[in-house]
Amino acid sequence: VRCSRRIWVLLGSLVLVFLTSLFFSVSLRGGVSFNYLEPPGWEESRRVKLVPNYVGAHRLTPPDTPLQKTCACPRCVGDPGVSDWFDENYDPDISPVWTRDNIQLPSDVYYWWVMLQPQFKPHSIQQVLLRLFQVIPGRSPYGSWDPGRCLRCAVVGNSGNLRGAGYGATIDGHNYIMRINLAPTVGYEEDAGSHTTHHFMYPESAKNLAANVSFVLVPFKTLDLVWITSALSTGQIRFMLQYFPLSRSLSTTQVQIFNPAFFKYIHDHWTQHHGRYPSTGMLVLFFALHVCDEVNVFGFGADSRGNWHHYWEQNRYSGEFRKTGVHDADYEAQIIQRLAKAGKITVFPGK
Repeated sequence: VRCSRRIWVLLGSLVLVFLTSLFFSVSLRGGVSFNYLEPPGWEESRRVKLVPNYVGAHRLTPPDTPLQKTCACPRCVGDPGVSDWFDENYDPDISPVWTRDNIQLPSDVYYWWVMLQPQFKPHSIQQVLLRLFQVIPGRSPYGSWDPGRCLRCAVVGNSGNLRGAGYGATIDGHNYIMRINLAPTVGYEEDAGSHTTHHFMYPESAKNLAANVSFVLVPFKTLDLVWITSALSTGQIRFMLQYFPLSRSLSTTQVQIFNPAFFKYIHDHWTQHHGRYPSTGMLVLFFALHVCDEVNVFGFGADSRGNWHHYWEQNRYSGEFRKTGVHDADYEAQIIQRLAKAGKITVFPGK
């Protein structure tokens, strides 16, 4: 009897402790949250969502927050928040044109630029530029982003994949049509188009242009600037035998000078020092990405058979343009693919 009485006392004590703890828990229910008492989905609703920080990641924005628009095109080059990789490398404030306002080059830019094609006796860059900007306007014709504008640009390369592609009318339908070096159009209008607004050339590839075409000089050394100044003013270029004598009908207002600081910016931020310096095609593509709202690319890369040649020729050695020792064509092709994937350009593949 005594043993059973002790057992009942022990059991009663345990029940009392349990009821006391239960009462205490219920009394604190409103002020303390317990995981096992939460409704289904609690863990999912409170979980911290981690966005991986890798190159090319797309930024996530709340559904009620509209993306900033910088133009009236369906997709605008300057719109932020589309690609982290692009936003981290893109500098909208750097001018692709060399002007009076940015006449002074940073020392690192200057020494990198003059070593591209070293001269035995370089000229004073400041004096040469001051004389040049007495001949040409020396200001940028490109304004800032306009939300009400849709400036569509075609960057037309010289690849053989243009032949038979029939892109001529599409190319001619752009506001700006940018071509590179020789780029003939007569006889190739159906595939390459017939209109040109900007022609990018270095001095050794220069040719005479129509009166309504902007000549964008890509200089590699100070002597190139001496040449363009002389060709547009006195016309005395006999002491520079390797240079083309420009027509005196070329208006000085047609001439723009590619900014070496922009040149190095592409080398540092985009081609990432692959190759000695970027190809002219890369220079023109990023020029367009800094002055246009929409950029469409034609005539870049190999044709469908893997041949690398110009659309106006049949080249027996189709691989010669792929590895020049100066440019890295494969890496530049990867950049173009990433830009297209990020929605910053549209590439027309050709044939």
